[in-house]
Amino acid sequence: MINVGNDWQPLFDIEQNKPYYLELRQFLKSEYSSKTIYPPMNEIFNAFRLTPFNGTKVIIVGQDPYHEPGQAMGLSFSVREGTPEPPSLQNIRTELENEGFREDGRWSSDLSRWATQGVLLLNSTLTVQAHKAASHAGKGWERFTDNAIKALGDDPRPKVFMLWGSYARSKKALISSPSHLILESAHPSPLSAYRGFFGNGHFRKCNDFLIKTGQSPIEW
Repeated sequence: MINVGNDWQPLFDIEQNKPYYLELRQFLKSEYSSKTIYPPMNEIFNAFRLTPFNGTKVIIVGQDPYHEPGQAMGLSFSVREGTPEPPSLQNIRTELENEGFREDGRWSSDLSRWATQGVLLLNSTLTVQAHKAASHAGKGWERFTDNAIKALGDDPRPKVFMLWGSYARSKKALISSPSHLILESAHPSPLSAYRGFFGNGHFRKCNDFLIKTGQSPIEW
């Protein structure tokens, strides 16, 4: 059974005993033993381990882990330092520059620094077969991560939900408390970044909201 080591554990304890999760677990055992699956098994839940429930201030919803070697690390949009940046991450960096957040020149493709500040970098599906995008979609992960998003959305403590692209925006229905800020735009992929991601001002709007609600801003 999974132990994430923080206050996400009650959710894990509930979910991992449900029939859908037991089926998902058996599926993953078979997949990891017979195919190349990303991220490594011990990194599947990195988003939860690095960003405790009570410390979550910002939620950035992704869809699927990167499916090429050396990319996926359990955090949406993030790759390890030294790994070539996927196009979506390059566009995120460009938007940060456009909003004035890189004046000090600081940047890392490894977004763990965001995660430890309270940014939950959550993919809807947490695993993927090598070279096959969305290959683990519909196997149960979405139910698990939807319940995590719903738990955050029900919590009245103010949070910022960044929903980029139509898939992420479909999660808006899970966010019930009126105390949250929901930011929606096009996805940062090259196919859509120029149709509303660039210029969305989300990083600055996020920090303005955090300050307004008495929370420390994110050092992007």
